[in-house]
Amino acid sequence: MAVDVLILNTAVADLRRPDFGFADALVGKGGLAKCKTEDMPKYSQEQIKAWIDEGSATAGGPGNTAPLIARTGVRVGVGANLGEGEYNRLDAQGRFFQDVMTSNGVDMSATHIHPDLPTGTTFIHNPTEDDRGGIAYFPNANNDFDFEVFKKSVQRLEPKIVYYMYSGLSDRGDANGGRDLAQFIRWCRSQGTLTIADCHTLTGDPHKLIAEGAAVPEYKLLEPLLPELDLFFTSSDEAKLIENTLGQTRVWADGDEHDDIGEFLDFLTARFWSEEGRTRLFGVTVSNGAYEKHIGPKGNAGSPSKVTSRFLAGEIVDLVGAGDSFRAGLITYVARNLEAFRAGEMDFADAIQMGNLFASLYIKAPLDDRYGSIRSYGRMAQIVESKEGFHDFEALRQALD
Repeated sequence: MAVDVLILNTAVADLRRPDFGFADALVGKGGLAKCKTEDMPKYSQEQIKAWIDEGSATAGGPGNTAPLIARTGVRVGVGANLGEGEYNRLDAQGRFFQDVMTSNGVDMSATHIHPDLPTGTTFIHNPTEDDRGGIAYFPNANNDFDFEVFKKSVQRLEPKIVYYMYSGLSDRGDANGGRDLAQFIRWCRSQGTLTIADCHTLTGDPHKLIAEGAAVPEYKLLEPLLPELDLFFTSSDEAKLIENTLGQTRVWADGDEHDDIGEFLDFLTARFWSEEGRTRLFGVTVSNGAYEKHIGPKGNAGSPSKVTSRFLAGEIVDLVGAGDSFRAGLITYVARNLEAFRAGEMDFADAIQMGNLFASLYIKAPLDDRYGSIRSYGRMAQIVESKEGFHDFEALRQALD
């Protein structure tokens, strides 16, 4: 059965507990890092299953996007490596991830069971005080992402959009300086799909790196990748590090947000938009919306513009997955307006606003019901197209109902 969107790679179970202080020791207090499988704590599968059952786990990676898209009625599948184990062929983390996806209507027929490596696992230290705890990510089976395996899934499922998560988090997926991923994305476009990928380079203190004008080696992986992508959105902090890494270093600390991000998008698109006859959309997410720049098939590139979110009301519960959920909304809109996108005639501001709506609903949802506020595409589109601003989160929820 065909799908509209196929999301690839980085299946992960995020485990959050106040007694995961070891994460601080691994990555530094408040830090986050990609760790080696051999350094993963030797918790038993029974213990991990118990934590999952008590509600200490959420599904990361495609878990921040696929269920949101599926709840709108857009058909979505996930292709990823999960670890082999005793829970109906999967390990505890893999069974949890698979069950969360299937219970939300996500096609998991592209699952690949890895015989040797466990499912990707993140240990997040949730301290009782206000300090931020460490985040230790173990890619495990994600490190062995095989493009040839998942080409078969693309051919079988015939997606309209292929979304790869993430550049920078898979040893095999990032091999050959990122050129293997770029070639795979180019192959996907040859199959008639739109393509999107993002970066999630784990750094201990991005603000310190930004202040130093530092380059991050993992962002060099974007050099061959960006020319192949139809859509690309990154965060404002990542944008600064990407620009520093790809060859244009400047001081950001005292700059104006609008000018700085506009300059970044102009830099990025001038360097990577060389092909004519193709619609492209690149952007940067910020705390109150997103900036975008697009070009149509006739080469009519506009200037960078900001779309301020109309859905800022409400208390944030957890910012983890904010960018992923934004992209889920954006992809949902593009999937439902595919021909208009290809023609360069889509309402790009409404597409961004759909991303803003998804992100707002996601980061303000309780951890045990992260997807519950998402409604059908028709209902979500009505809210976006109404141009109404919502200053009260309950009013927004009621409008969706």
